[in-house]
Amino acid sequence: MEFALQKLPVIVLLIPMFSFLVLAFFGNKIPRGGDWLATTLLFINLAFSGFILFAFGTAGRYEMNVEWMDLGGAIPGAAKFLAGFQIDALTAVMLVVVNAISAFVHLYSVKYMEGDAKYKKYFSYLGLFTFSMLGLVLTNSILLMYVFWELVGLSSYLLIGFWYENKAPQEAAKKAFIVNRIGDSGFLLGILIIFLTIGAFTFTDIFAGVQAGKLTGGTLTAAGILLFCGAVGKSAQFPLHVWLPDAMEGPTPVSALIHAATMVAAGVYLVARIFVMLSADALTVITFIGVITAFISATIALTQNDIKKVLAYSTISQLGYMIMAIGVGAYSYGFFHLVTHAFFKACLFLTAGSVIVGMHHVQDIREMGGLRKKMPITFYTFLMATLAISGVPLTSGFLSKDAILASTLAFAGVNGGITIIVPILAFGVAGLTAFYMFRLLIITFLGQPKNQEKFDHCHESPAQMTIPLIFLAVLSFFAFFSLNPFSADSGWFLNMVSMPESILAGTKGAIYHILPLEEFKEHLHHAHYTAMILSLAISGIGILTAFVFYYWKKVNVDKLAESIKPLYNFSLNKWYFDELYDKTAVAFTMGISRLSAWIDNKIVDGIVNGAATVTRGFSKYTGLFDNIFVDGLVNLTGGIVGAFGLLFRKFQTGKIQTYIAFLVFGILILYFVFRVF
Repeated sequence: MEFALQKLPVIVLLIPMFSFLVLAFFGNKIPRGGDWLATTLLFINLAFSGFILFAFGTAGRYEMNVEWMDLGGAIPGAAKFLAGFQIDALTAVMLVVVNAISAFVHLYSVKYMEGDAKYKKYFSYLGLFTFSMLGLVLTNSILLMYVFWELVGLSSYLLIGFWYENKAPQEAAKKAFIVNRIGDSGFLLGILIIFLTIGAFTFTDIFAGVQAGKLTGGTLTAAGILLFCGAVGKSAQFPLHVWLPDAMEGPTPVSALIHAATMVAAGVYLVARIFVMLSADALTVITFIGVITAFISATIALTQNDIKKVLAYSTISQLGYMIMAIGVGAYSYGFFHLVTHAFFKACLFLTAGSVIVGMHHVQDIREMGGLRKKMPITFYTFLMATLAISGVPLTSGFLSKDAILASTLAFAGVNGGITIIVPILAFGVAGLTAFYMFRLLIITFLGQPKNQEKFDHCHESPAQMTIPLIFLAVLSFFAFFSLNPFSADSGWFLNMVSMPESILAGTKGAIYHILPLEEFKEHLHHAHYTAMILSLAISGIGILTAFVFYYWKKVNVDKLAESIKPLYNFSLNKWYFDELYDKTAVAFTMGISRLSAWIDNKIVDGIVNGAATVTRGFSKYTGLFDNIFVDGLVNLTGGIVGAFGLLFRKFQTGKIQTYIAFLVFGILILYFVFRVF
């Protein structure tokens, strides 16, 4: 047990890094590019993670630190920086989730990516991503979390743009990277506020500093909201949600690993990790961002025709649910939904990949239909995951969504006023989710085939792809989390991930009142059955409506869309967010860039070029002066000297007779001169 808690987390972290390094440097020398090695290592890692989860159940919280840096008093109150890892309920559960999804994606990818020119590189990238994500989960330092956070962003960039030879993946990877950097800028500012006020980076020291009153009031709220900005980017929350649907340009297993179960869950994990220090106003912001995100993305998913885009907007909506749940104080239920969603959404994405392979890379659901007969395993696993995300009883999704909806009722019941919009939108999203997911299932698997040629050549996926589907579908069953099909409160998960008492419990914010834990549970208990009845009714209506529209076809969907064309186009075009950003943020950035280029070309370069022109002109005149006057005088002097030289050279003949003649002639001249004068 002691070995598991002290040594095993480091091993779990380093195994995927080992996989990445081996495949990156020696993959060409290993049979099959090392896919078997990477897959085996991840399943070993999953087993180790399961052992940590089991060990934690009896050993409690564990933390280990080493001295990272010693500044020797250069920064008052923060001379020594610690680095290490911690194992608690959040860590133990997330280790299993990350490794489980990653291991199944590795196995699935063996067949899905078969024959790809960059097969070895793909598996090495998966190892790098898994290492980054595990580091983010394990670290006990918010600064090191930021480091791993950025490594996750890099890994995501590489995997989204994996097929970079095509333009769409290039643009999608850049968009994801840039949008996430916007959120991460806020995350970094939040870390700086914490450092400057508390002087520490470990979560234990941060929470102790907040409890001691070192960080309070508006500064605490600002720090919480800025840290949440990181989650807004990474978990694709409004208004930074626009990158996730485009990220579907990456390979489908990547969509399952990164954009359904792990990377996007990092933001939710961050909010859960700092939950106890979030102020009332910060939680208010988090609540409304979450519910707005859930609603907007659900309305967009209604009309999308790309199978992966529907699932992408569904992911954004469910992430909004998780963020909203933590915002209203339902910490355990929000994290519970993260876990249940990870399994059934990964199942949905992998079944979508199975369909895409079966349909020879067709992703438009309008060309599908009747695939249940050709792909029965894919259909039934997709059906199980769809039931789970729709909140149908006997599924894990029902347990987590029902608890979240009850929390929104309790939240509105305590606070009243504008907060009533939270449960209204939350229950509305539950109905929309059931509708668009069964729309997707009916159009894809039921009815008659739309593309007969593709249908005739369609077949069930091989075992390497269907086995992960079966496991993930089975994990969407309620019994894995609670023996009570209508409540998870008595299950092992919520007993392990218990709701913590906020450091700020009992304080009041502008809208939200943080209740003491027991009082919150009491309100939640009273709302449970009301929420369950309402959610079942609303989800049932959503499912029934989908069958009326798309299976029994009692309503002409095309005519209905035409009659409400402005609304239909509004949803189909994703609320025109991309166009809005193109006209505002992108246009502003491009305008600034053009202005900067003009200043650089006309002013900066103009000054440089003007100075060069003046210098050249001055040089021209100084050259003329030098050539005419200076060189002229020098040449004149030289000419005179030369002329005298030519003259005197006539007298310097070298003949004695000539010199005697000149001497005699000179004497005669002197004689006559002196004689005359």
